[in-house]
Amino acid sequence: MTRRRTRLSEVLAPSGFTDPGLVGELGAIADVRAQLAAYEAVVVAELARRRPVEWDLSEEQPGHGAEGWRPVRVPVGVSEFLADELAVVAGVSRTAATVLAERSLVLVRELPATWAALADSLIDPARANAIVRALGGQSVDAGGRVEPGVVAEVEAQALGWAVAGETPRRLQERTAAALIALDEAAADRRRKQAERCADVTTRAAADGMGELIAAMPMPVAAACRETVDSYARMVKADGDDRPIGQLRAQVMADLILRPWDNTREPVTTHLHVQAPLSALPTRPTHGRAAPGRAPRSAGDGRSAPCDDRDAATVDGAPITAGQLRELLAQLDAICPGGLQAPTGGTLGIDLTDPVTGALRATVTRPELERLARRGCPDHPASTGHPAGTDCGCAVLDRPPAVDRYTPTPAQYRFVRARDRTCRHPGCRRPAARTDLDHVCAHREGGATDCTNLCCLCRRHHRLKTHAPRWRFTMTDDGVLTVTTPSGVTRTTRPPGLHTPAVRQLVGSGGPPPDDEDPPPF
Repeated sequence: MTRRRTRLSEVLAPSGFTDPGLVGELGAIADVRAQLAAYEAVVVAELARRRPVEWDLSEEQPGHGAEGWRPVRVPVGVSEFLADELAVVAGVSRTAATVLAERSLVLVRELPATWAALADSLIDPARANAIVRALGGQSVDAGGRVEPGVVAEVEAQALGWAVAGETPRRLQERTAAALIALDEAAADRRRKQAERCADVTTRAAADGMGELIAAMPMPVAAACRETVDSYARMVKADGDDRPIGQLRAQVMADLILRPWDNTREPVTTHLHVQAPLSALPTRPTHGRAAPGRAPRSAGDGRSAPCDDRDAATVDGAPITAGQLRELLAQLDAICPGGLQAPTGGTLGIDLTDPVTGALRATVTRPELERLARRGCPDHPASTGHPAGTDCGCAVLDRPPAVDRYTPTPAQYRFVRARDRTCRHPGCRRPAARTDLDHVCAHREGGATDCTNLCCLCRRHHRLKTHAPRWRFTMTDDGVLTVTTPSGVTRTTRPPGLHTPAVRQLVGSGGPPPDDEDPPPF
């Protein structure tokens, strides 16, 4: 058993302090927090120094960042993949890692006086960040157009305000105004730089809700909000009794999606249905019950025995025609008339292993019907196996390997259904907008096989292929291990794939707990 570390609250029990003592402890904590922030900046800046821009491909080399897609928030002289490494090491999003890298480099390289004040606990991280946001990137040495002496002069003013206790928001405004007083074009340059970072993102919220976030110039944002509010108030005036906030959200969705407009290409759905093989009733044969599956009733109150060929494992029992017929019957019972693809969309049925949670095969509705109707080609009904029975032979499995570089359509479908998103730690880009990449490079002998293919978004595909000293490995069941140049290792599993402990629990008949990795991994 691993002995845990002693907790600070056990060494310095707050219950033993007087009120002034508690206030003093809070002050000490604030001092340490400032010192740690300054130390973190130095550590990140040193890592950045060891990840120079020379690590990246030049514009003349294939695979370099495409113009218009390359991240614009890359510190001068630093590899574009520094933020990806920081994200993996710190367990944060790439956006948060980018902000950390920018802030650290501005403090260490451009605003040494602010860094020193932070390290000496004269100012707190919030006020240091306010000065960084106002002055970062303005110096000629950092790619801006302001002389370093001018930046230093404004920094000295800002530090005086910060030490005097100016609030962080007001401190940022006063510092920006002081810079504009010495360089009228500074505000316009910052505005143009910020506009290049405009984007639209989503963020999950509680209870099935989500947030649509648009970063755009303030006049445009205000006009959009006013338009949405005006239309929502019209709807309210017409008698709709829903809350005004709900009406605003509906109006915005209608303005974007325009459900009344039939002149554009329709937006549709690509539907995937997961069907664990253990959910299918087993056929009455001789033998014992499959692990993790309740015996099927024989109709007279007794349990009908079943053959343990019904126990589906990654390397074991096949997916048979009888199982597919049972699946069709269940789908048609759930959706009268049969579960079908949405108009203009597709329907994929993903068959998963009941014990491991691994994807065994993916099939479309027409393929499912065709395979179930055809049955086993080696045991037709005329050879002594009555129609409708299940001989146990495989009629469906994951797509086979091919002797070429480009994956087959079936491999694309299988791997995207298995991975669902980019598999790089922390990345959640949907699989439909990713590349299928050979984990072991094809030019180095890597097979074009589902056991060697994974979904990577274009950025992380480029990172794996071109960024020095990154290493990617993957097991046959799709567990991907990523090692950074600094030696930090992170592992991601396909969604739904159980850990060995969970497999043992499920195989013994216990309920499958939710063992999904917490975000961002």
